[in-house]
Amino acid sequence: MAKPYVIGIDMGGTNTAFGIVDARGNVIASSSIKTAKHSDINDYIAELHEAITRLMEENDAVDKIQGIGIGAPNGCYYTGMIEDAPNLPWATPIPLAQLITDKFGVQCVVTNDANAAAIGEMTYGAARGMKDFIMITLGTGVGSGIVVNGQVVYGHDGFAGELGHVIMKRTNGRMCGCGRTGCLEAYCSATGVARTAREFLEIRKDESLLREIPVDEITSKDVYDCAIQDDKLAKEIFDYTGTILGEALADFCTFSSPEAFILFGGLTKSGDLIMKPVKEAYEKNILSCFKGKAKIILSEMKEADAAILGASALGWEVK
Repeated sequence: MAKPYVIGIDMGGTNTAFGIVDARGNVIASSSIKTAKHSDINDYIAELHEAITRLMEENDAVDKIQGIGIGAPNGCYYTGMIEDAPNLPWATPIPLAQLITDKFGVQCVVTNDANAAAIGEMTYGAARGMKDFIMITLGTGVGSGIVVNGQVVYGHDGFAGELGHVIMKRTNGRMCGCGRTGCLEAYCSATGVARTAREFLEIRKDESLLREIPVDEITSKDVYDCAIQDDKLAKEIFDYTGTILGEALADFCTFSSPEAFILFGGLTKSGDLIMKPVKEAYEKNILSCFKGKAKIILSEMKEADAAILGASALGWEVK
């Protein structure tokens, strides 16, 4: 007899969110821990186990979990491994599905974190009813989940769709955490926005509220806070970031001709500061046969729910 709940886990580079989910897609309870707190993956899993066990005890869910689904950076659906994840503090490969299964005594299925978000969006969010869309997650890194004809594109090895590591600047590009230079992630992630701020402050003489912040401590939130105070340099940082992202989306459109691009993650909270240059650059660079066909919209899911719900859907696959 199937048990009434699954656990959905969204492992991000900064935080790990998790929740208990029922068969209707209701998140019964959720919480989070810091991902990078531990230098040893086993210590991380021990803390995760302790936190989830506490959540289950508080919500009468002990021994009622059908399966565990995890969305993780560079998580492979086919093998359950994490491989070459630049935003995680541990050496890879990591047999994550097996480690979690052994620790919890419940079968675990793993996929890429952005793929999990795409599944959640398709089931519960802005992509309901869509069969062809691309999910872009703008957080510590840039992730993507590509859905074609209602199915997530995994490729032959489980790693298809790493659009955050498409190279946007072939000459003098920034070093990316993946080891290459010029990747989209190095410019359009939250950390990329902070890097742009530091570069602009170094090479330009403009007055800016950002100069009141120690340069090594500037975050994307600081750039946003200054931009909404009409700081010219901060607004230009968002223009620069959005233009690069819009150019990338125009290229991505030629791959799968999606009905929509759905943007998700902390950077999307910047609203028109990021969306206006994204859409302008997209329209300027899109191939004529695709003009007017794809929408660029924001996720309708709560901050962590898309990835938690998407990951939890994998838990129901456990037999």
